[in-house]
Amino acid sequence: MTAARVLDPLISRYASWLAMPEEATADTSDEDDPGEVVLMPMVLRIERREPPDRTALLEAAAAAALAVCLDERCKPGGEWHEAMITWTRGRIRKVSRRARGAHWTAVQSLPGRTVRVGDAEVRAFLPMRVAEMPKELSRLQISGSELEPDEPGPPQAGVPALWLNPEVPMSAGKSAAQVGHATMILAALLRGDGLDAELERWAANEFRCSVRTADAGTWRRLHPGDDPEAAWRRHRVAVVRDAGFTEVDPGTVTVLAQWPG
Repeated sequence: MTAARVLDPLISRYASWLAMPEEATADTSDEDDPGEVVLMPMVLRIERREPPDRTALLEAAAAAALAVCLDERCKPGGEWHEAMITWTRGRIRKVSRRARGAHWTAVQSLPGRTVRVGDAEVRAFLPMRVAEMPKELSRLQISGSELEPDEPGPPQAGVPALWLNPEVPMSAGKSAAQVGHATMILAALLRGDGLDAELERWAANEFRCSVRTADAGTWRRLHPGDDPEAAWRRHRVAVVRDAGFTEVDPGTVTVLAQWPG
């Protein structure tokens, strides 16, 4: 998968990110000029009368974020390559906004990928500088994305399980960004291990995954402790550790991503 090359910068950085002490994870180097921040916008479709199931929305977000990264237009020489590789070489930041009705329709023309899971839809966009965000996106609200918890049942067999931290409440918007990080890390680690065939099969299944809130026992069993690299090598578990810009403290492990098999 040629487009997967844009994830190569994540491979070597993964272990070092997780080894950083908590007080070092909150990098505020660009906060003096927020307009220069480069991030991936994600828009969650949340209609007022018929909001989607929370779990389906998060699963759509997880797939959409990776679908943009591995779109054929991101391969070397493609029209999206420069924007994507610039982002993956820097800080991986996402922001989730909500839309409904005409505002949801309006963003479909912007460069990105829309994924539907069940009754839920999410569109992830090509990374961009905040100062250059088009009005169709900038006018959308970031707050108000919370949805009632649902009961999705056991994770689906044969697809990655993305386990949310049971001790860290997060809004649907924050959770959407975190599971998007998780699928990107999983894909990068698969590529780093030369498992391109598995990545191709995942792509053929539209990057489907199961998002669940872990119970305490599952979280303890899968948590890598002080050795995240060994957790991947032995158990195919990857970790998302947040920089602490919104909602959670710096260094918080928000998601444990478990590759099947």
